[in-house]
Amino acid sequence: MLSALRQRLVQGHRTIRFPHALPALPDRYRGRPAIDRERCAGADCDACVRACPTGAIAATGGRLALDLGRCLFCADCVEACPEGAIRFTTDWRMATRGRDDLVVGDGALRLAEALDARTRRLFGRALRLRQVSAGGCNACEADTNVLNTIGFDLGRFGVQFVASPRHADGVLITGPVTANMDLALQKTIDAVPEPRLVIAVGACAISGGPYLGHPEARDGVPAGVHVDLFVPGCPPHPITILDGILRLLGRFELPAPNGP
Repeated sequence: MLSALRQRLVQGHRTIRFPHALPALPDRYRGRPAIDRERCAGADCDACVRACPTGAIAATGGRLALDLGRCLFCADCVEACPEGAIRFTTDWRMATRGRDDLVVGDGALRLAEALDARTRRLFGRALRLRQVSAGGCNACEADTNVLNTIGFDLGRFGVQFVASPRHADGVLITGPVTANMDLALQKTIDAVPEPRLVIAVGACAISGGPYLGHPEARDGVPAGVHVDLFVPGCPPHPITILDGILRLLGRFELPAPNGP
C-alpha cells in the first residue's frame, strides 16, 4: 500500500484540466473540416464530391456543403481537391443538437446548446448513461470508454455509465444499428425511464457511416427516435464527446469556432 501511495505521489495529478483549459491536441489531429470559399469559388469541378466515400460533400451552384454527420475524416477530399480548398483543422468542437446543424455551409457551425431549464435540473448534476454498441467497429466505443479513465475522469462531472437501462437517464448509441441490434436498441431505449436523453456518437450512429445504404444496417439511429445530441467523427475524439455532453448539460460555455 505504501509503495502504491508513493508511486501515486510521484505521478502527480494526471487528469486533464479541460474544460478549464484548452486541450493540447497534436497537429496531426483531424478536427472540424474547413472550406476555403475563395479557392473553391473559381473552380469548376466536383473532384471532392466524387472522392468522398459516404457522399458527405455536395456542390450546389458552385457552393460546397459538407455533412459532418456523414464525414469519415478520411481526408480523401483534401487529396482530391486541385485547389486545396478543403482542409482539416484541429478544432474538436463539433457536437450539435440538431441533425441539420452538422451540415457545414457558409455560416459558422452551430454548436450544441444546453437543455431546457427543467431538464437541466433533472440531469445537470448527475447523469447516468447506458452505452449501446449497435454493430460498431469498437472505435467509437473505445473513445467513449476512455472517458472513464483517470486522464479524463468523466465522473468528476457527475456523468457515469451504468449497466442497466433501468438505472439510466439516457442512452449513448454507437454503431450503424445493424439488423440484429435494431430490436435490442429499441428495447433498451424503451427501458430507460422518461424523460430520457439519446446521444448519437460517431458517423455510423448518425448516418450509417461507411455502411450507409447497406441492407443489413439501419443507417444509424432510427428516424422515430428523438436524438438530443449528435457527436460526429470516425471516431470522435474523447474531448469532442466530452465537450458535447458538457454543453448539453449547460456545464460550461466556450466560444463557437468562427474560423478555420
